[in-house]
Amino acid sequence: MMELNAPVPPPLNPPPSLPPGLRFFPALNSPHKTFHQILVFALTFTAYAAFHASRKPPSIVKSVLGTDPKTLNTTSNASLERTGGWAPFDGPDGPHRLGELDLAFLLSYSAGMYFAGHIGDSIDLRLFLTAGMVGSGFFVVVFGLGYFLDVHWLPFFVVVQILCGLFQSIGWPCVVAVVGNWFGEGRRGFIMGAWNSHTSVGNIVGSLVASSVLGYGWGWSFVLPGAFIVAVAILVYLFLVVRPDDIGFDRPADEGEALVGEDEGEVVRLVASRNEGSIAIGFLEAWKLPGVAQYAFCLFFSKLVAYTFLYWLPFYIRHTAVAGVHLSHEKAGMLSTIFDIGGVIGGVLAGVISDKIEARAVTSVAFFLLSIPALILYRIFGSISMFANVALMLISGSVVNGPYALITTAVAADLGTQSVAGGSSRALATVTAIIDGTGSVGAAIGPLLAGYISTRGWTSVFFMLILSISFAGLLLIPVVKSEIEAKRNEGKWLWLRRDSQ
Repeated sequence: MMELNAPVPPPLNPPPSLPPGLRFFPALNSPHKTFHQILVFALTFTAYAAFHASRKPPSIVKSVLGTDPKTLNTTSNASLERTGGWAPFDGPDGPHRLGELDLAFLLSYSAGMYFAGHIGDSIDLRLFLTAGMVGSGFFVVVFGLGYFLDVHWLPFFVVVQILCGLFQSIGWPCVVAVVGNWFGEGRRGFIMGAWNSHTSVGNIVGSLVASSVLGYGWGWSFVLPGAFIVAVAILVYLFLVVRPDDIGFDRPADEGEALVGEDEGEVVRLVASRNEGSIAIGFLEAWKLPGVAQYAFCLFFSKLVAYTFLYWLPFYIRHTAVAGVHLSHEKAGMLSTIFDIGGVIGGVLAGVISDKIEARAVTSVAFFLLSIPALILYRIFGSISMFANVALMLISGSVVNGPYALITTAVAADLGTQSVAGGSSRALATVTAIIDGTGSVGAAIGPLLAGYISTRGWTSVFFMLILSISFAGLLLIPVVKSEIEAKRNEGKWLWLRRDSQ
């Protein structure tokens, strides 16, 4: 019997889709699939970390561009001039303008997501992803040029954010589809949970870079992350292999997936694709796939919460005294990375648990339930001491980002390759775009609402977040019931069978 993990020599004549980097450096064209899986993992991880690093500057510079809403309500015009800020974000309506800026980016991002997903299923994902990264980096830098050119015209910033959002929308469907091409359902929750930590890693890198240069002028907080994503785009263009068969490896056409290794401990499995020449699944067809609509609307509320923290947490920390002391702009930005570190832990933990119990919805709802007391405790006790702030922020980041990470990765990949879709990864980008695109509408609304509601007090903002988490959990109740019923019928959860008899 042939060993499934036996090296397969690459073709003598490389296919036209082979990345130029592997043509220039043939030593990298390894005959081992595992090598290329690691390379794909690393490239897509770094690519989307760069996307998120380039999204982080607006949240870091908020406290510099705007002013504290409470100060605005109690300060005279003369003293207001001394609080700093950057027109048109420095007046009494400054928080509103900042929220509207987030809305411009995220609405264009969510709208572009629906188109990007379907396009990504039809063209070369490597080229499409490269274009998205270069365009994103360009407009991030252009936003920063507003500082150096002394721009104070609101439409300039709005238009730049809209264009940046459109290019950013290309990233997610592409990277999920590529990873879905290389990794099957076996321990997918763990693999994609670890892989999805790129979101938090990118946030951390973006926060640290943007905060470290903030003292030289807020424009630099945009220029450096923008240049970084363009540099990573070059690596993606040179070395990213979209599908195993692009590198000369056979992919089974009749089976849903095949083990890469013969040991039971092998982590990865290849996902089979449709035969060459098949037609990618349509947009409306993808909406009708089982579970897609429920998870899409669930992610609407989950991402609303996650992105409110992404865009407003440094501002909240800056204007909330911790142990009676207000932190500087730079320290507030750096402290906010604790939430993202918690997100890394939560994403991996949610993936491992969902693999163990083989129930994505049950895992997600459990995390949603834990999020409610975590946010309440962070709001009430987070200002008592720095230790309490860090500990509660870490816990909040874990439980808030856990289900968000699970749904946008493992769940999307599961739904995009389910048997009703023909077991085809050609539905991956479309399904991923539907789920994350719908979630991105919530991501657009959350920061906007936070900008308006924060003028009434941050307790109201936290109430909005808790309400959104509750809705997210409720939307998954039908899926939870289906999972429990399936496990009970299969006898995998023995305690359920005993209770039902």
